[in-house]
Amino acid sequence: MTSRRIFVAIAVVGLLAVGGVVGYQLGFIAGGEYEWTTIEIESADTGGELGVVDVRIADDFAKRYTGLSDTESLDDDEGMLFIHDEPGTYSYVMRNMDFPIDIVFIDEDGYITEIHSAPVEENQDDLTSYTGEGQFILEVNEGYMADRGITIGDRVEFDLDDRRPRR
Repeated sequence: MTSRRIFVAIAVVGLLAVGGVVGYQLGFIAGGEYEWTTIEIESADTGGELGVVDVRIADDFAKRYTGLSDTESLDDDEGMLFIHDEPGTYSYVMRNMDFPIDIVFIDEDGYITEIHSAPVEENQDDLTSYTGEGQFILEVNEGYMADRGITIGDRVEFDLDDRRPRR
């Protein structure tokens, strides 16, 4: 009877370990610190620079789900870039957010397709869904886009190979 309990205990520990590794690999378990990169936003009309933002990269399920929920505030030139494997229609909500943001949808070629201004939501049981087309979603402080004259059609440039640890 004792050897059977030992076997069951070893089997349970083994299954938990395998489940953890698989969950981490598939992105269901957040893995440590965010990587960072810098994005530049350019005018579609003039090609001139409209803004530069240092962004945390959310490129797996757990990081995209959490988003900025664990963040108390952003610096003026700080944000988060959500990366999806392919272009599509995506919806974002203000889950457990403490500050308002702009939610910016960007297509696979870097062009802004939609900009939403999202206030803090008091009722977490009935969240507003902000939907748009794209492969990338940028979140920055509310008003960042309007203050700099950034509009739909402007272009966002970044190099996903140029990632760095915490800034």
